[in-house]
Amino acid sequence: MKQLRQIVTEPGCQIIGDESVQIERLIFDSRLARKGDLFAALKGTANDGHEYIQQVIDKGVKCILCEDIPTPVPADVTFIKSPDTHYSLGIIASNFYDNPSKQFKLVGVTGTNGKTSIATLLHRLFTKLGYKCGLLSTVRNLIGENEVEATHTTPDSITLNRLMAEMVTEGCNYVFMEVSSHSIDQKRIAGLEFDGGIFTNITHDHLDYHVTFDNYIKAKKGFFDSLSKDAFALVNLDDKRGMIMVQNTKALIKTFSLQKIADFKGKVIESHFEGTQMLINNKEVWTRLIGSFNASNLLAVYGAACLLYSNEADILIHISSLETVTGRFEYVNSPNGITAIVDYAHTPDAVKNVIDTINQIRPDDSKLITVVGAGGNRDKTKRPEMARLAVLGSDRVILTSDNPRNEEPQSIIDDMLKGVEGIYSSKVLSIVDRREAIRTACMLADKGDIILIAGKGHETYQDVKGVKSHFSDKEVVAEFFMLDQFKQ
Repeated sequence: MKQLRQIVTEPGCQIIGDESVQIERLIFDSRLARKGDLFAALKGTANDGHEYIQQVIDKGVKCILCEDIPTPVPADVTFIKSPDTHYSLGIIASNFYDNPSKQFKLVGVTGTNGKTSIATLLHRLFTKLGYKCGLLSTVRNLIGENEVEATHTTPDSITLNRLMAEMVTEGCNYVFMEVSSHSIDQKRIAGLEFDGGIFTNITHDHLDYHVTFDNYIKAKKGFFDSLSKDAFALVNLDDKRGMIMVQNTKALIKTFSLQKIADFKGKVIESHFEGTQMLINNKEVWTRLIGSFNASNLLAVYGAACLLYSNEADILIHISSLETVTGRFEYVNSPNGITAIVDYAHTPDAVKNVIDTINQIRPDDSKLITVVGAGGNRDKTKRPEMARLAVLGSDRVILTSDNPRNEEPQSIIDDMLKGVEGIYSSKVLSIVDRREAIRTACMLADKGDIILIAGKGHETYQDVKGVKSHFSDKEVVAEFFMLDQFKQ
């Protein structure tokens, strides 16, 4: 519980009413309102919290954060007038939970691809180094050894600070988190004090939300603009927009690259399905991670670790023992020599990267059969390009459902087919049912062939018309691999 005057510290906010009112809880969902709450009236894309102010007052709420105060002003209610309630809620949430991000080392990872892998690998590395760590990611949230369900890549500002407060209580020394473009744009990370930021890459994604690629770039760049002079900004020089991200940052700029001279330089020597041999700053390292995109991720992990922890030898020893992240280039082998790779690739660049990696290391006489779909109610413009890249790099492609959400699955597949018209269309099958698509891929495969199942990765559900049903690519292909249905 906090007095209002203790948590409203932003100069742009004006308190109208009793500054000593006691706040027991922060909320922005009017359905949860009760006496003792501070209700934040947030303006969103679908709803405006200002429309629910009277409703929460009727439920006993005496303190409201808003941009527009209702008239006439209700009696016995304290208002915090803000020019931007999203930003102010972040500051208020941090203060309410005693500014937890200041009590450990916090590193944010942003970019189109690689966020989950880098954040998770950093968490694993620093755990191996003997520290208690927190993780906030698409796949899972970890507070010490305790797992908390992850529903968003980056949670809302209240949830973020509550989780971080629990991390403080658990004694976490380091926290690694994914920072999505949505969370930057919606100011969910306002009030957090980052000790470092990592930029992976930026490619075609989320234009359903950001509308233009320039807006998407500006959102990512905004994270680095906000870093303090005491933080580091570690950027991927192999992405042509890497240095754009840090044009206006106050942070210490450091770079990593597989192709250019950088502070943290890597080179892939050999890559196999068993792992990758690479040089990191002229030191040879064997890693169980596979492919150049994973080598780039590992280089970011190494760079960030060196900036946070001084013993390079320890870092290299433990890096070599790190294993792949759930749903990222995970593979399942059948009893008769077929390999299935499950990967979260759901953008054109990610699809290309994983296919290129497979093609670099698969035997010349093997086929690559790719099963891929695209999510519904998301950026439609990437669908044809994902299909085109899949067809260019594969021997056969099966277009299928991903999470169609409220769209018709066949309509999504039709959008994808626009990228493979003409001579490549003979390589493509369309099977709406994802389970049947995976079964067909298994039936088409011979000994030594590779099946790539792209798009859902770690997910254990399929979202159709608002209903989430259990579905795991890895479980489904493993089930078919146990059946005696394959060519001998």
